[in-house]
Order: sequence, then structure tokens, then C-alpha cells
Amino acid sequence: MNPVESWHAAALGEGVVKALKKNGFDAVFVADADAAAEKVMSFVRSGMTVGFGGSMTVSGLGVKERMKAAGAVLLDHNAPGISADQRRDILRRQLTCDLFVSGSNAVTLEGDIVNVDGNGNRVAALSYGPSKTVVVVGTNKVTADLDDAFARIELYASPMNNKRLEKTNPCVKSGVCQDCEGDTRICRIYQILRRRPSMSDFTVIVVGESLGF
Repeated sequence: MNPVESWHAAALGEGVVKALKKNGFDAVFVADADAAAEKVMSFVRSGMTVGFGGSMTVSGLGVKERMKAAGAVLLDHNAPGISADQRRDILRRQLTCDLFVSGSNAVTLEGDIVNVDGNGNRVAALSYGPSKTVVVVGTNKVTADLDDAFARIELYASPMNNKRLEKTNPCVKSGVCQDCEGDTRICRIYQILRRRPSMSDFTVIVVGESLGF
């Protein structure tokens, strides 16, 4: 990233952090993914249960192996070799885990956190349940307002996640959301966090890099 891009990412990130704090979230800006990983790891303790929101951003931080080494119990519903029943059990256990770590589809300059889910496990855990919630978001997810947030999801996040998950929905061909109606649609639950959920301990780590979709 060149100096101008770094400046812009930092300016956006600091603005988002200020708005998030105004909305009751604990929020911090860090320059890069390595610093974000260190911040996430600062919340990890031996013996604690850690759930994940199926995030490419979090996967890219490389924290899961570090969490295991630190003695945490990982509740990873995307772990290889698990059965459908095991996956459902893990998804339920994530709702009451000690630490839930997720990405987000968009965060606005007004301090809104915006997500679209298929199963609803991520948005459920972000709303209520885990003892500690951490969202990691790159500045590529920053949008001006809610309209831009949903436009970003339709143009980028939704088609790219459909492609990643090998779905056959129309957006995989067009590259943009077609508001499809098929059984394989993954955009089913729409969530806006306008303020920190009142009973939550919620930290947002804004990263001055492009992370995830």
C-alpha cells in the first residue's frame, strides 16, 4: 500500500472508530492484519471457548492455530471432517461461547455494523449470547451510510461469497446480486447494529488494509 492509500485508510478507520465509540462500541484502529491478530489474541485465555462467524477476514489473520496453542477450545463449524449434526451442535454452542470472533459485510461512517446471513448464526451471536464479541473489519468494508452498505453487499460481498461457497445462484454468473428466490439463496437475514447491544461486551477492530469480501 502506497503512502496515500495508507493515509486514506487511516483517516477512514479513525473516523469509523470515533463513530462506533459514539454508538457505544469499544473500537480501535490498527494499521495492519498483524496488529489486528495481536489485538484478537489479547482476549484469548486458556480453557475458554471461541466461536467464529465464518469470516474470510478472520481466517486471513491466522489466529486459530495460535488460539489452540494458547489452550482455547475452538468452536469452528467449518472445521474439516465434521458431520452435519456436529456442525449444528457447534453453531448452537457458539451462541454462548466465551469469545466470538467475526468479520462484517460493511461498517458505515455513522458507526453502523451491517451483515447479511444465510443461517443466521453469525448475526444471532453478534446480537446476544457470547461473553465477549470481537468484530474485525478492513477499511475496504467502510461505506458512507446504510444505502452504500447494502449496495456494497449486493455488488461485492454477496456474489463473492456465493462464488466462494460454490453456490449456483444467479449472482455467480452476473457478479452482482439478482435478489434471487431459489432454495440455495444465502442472503436471508439482514442485520443492522446501530448501537452496541445493551448486554454485550463488544469490541470492533478496524484495520487499515483490505481484508475479506
